[in-house]
Amino acid sequence: MFNRRSFLITALSSPVVASLATPALAAKPEIYAPQGLAIKGYDPVGYFTQSTHVKGLAQHSLNWKGAEWRFASADTMATFQANPAGFAPQYGGYCAFAVAHGATAKTDPDAWTIHEGKLYLNFNISVRTKWRKDIPGFVSRADQNWPTVLEA
Repeated sequence: MFNRRSFLITALSSPVVASLATPALAAKPEIYAPQGLAIKGYDPVGYFTQSTHVKGLAQHSLNWKGAEWRFASADTMATFQANPAGFAPQYGGYCAFAVAHGATAKTDPDAWTIHEGKLYLNFNISVRTKWRKDIPGFVSRADQNWPTVLEA
């Protein structure tokens, strides 16, 4: 069973997430991008085309929704540019399991799932295992919580 309090304590113990929780910020950014870099620099298109996470390169990067997105090649960058919403992770790259539980948390590029043509990221592999036990149910709950969880 998901323990929201434990999850939030674990997530907030991260220096990156803790810095986002400072009172100076009225809301969290739409895209989870530590140091301005979405998906920690991994190519979002690679999850779909190579069925794995692929490190992007600085020479193949663009800005979308206030974050820098990196790509493994000019081709994958062009693919993303043609349909960014189709390749970007759901819930701005925040942990989908956390969003389903009314919170936000950082993500690990290794902890990913493609479900019904959409990319979902999770806090870590252990959380991804929990996420995969009821993806449709968690997606439904996360969809209801998004984007209001950014206001917390």
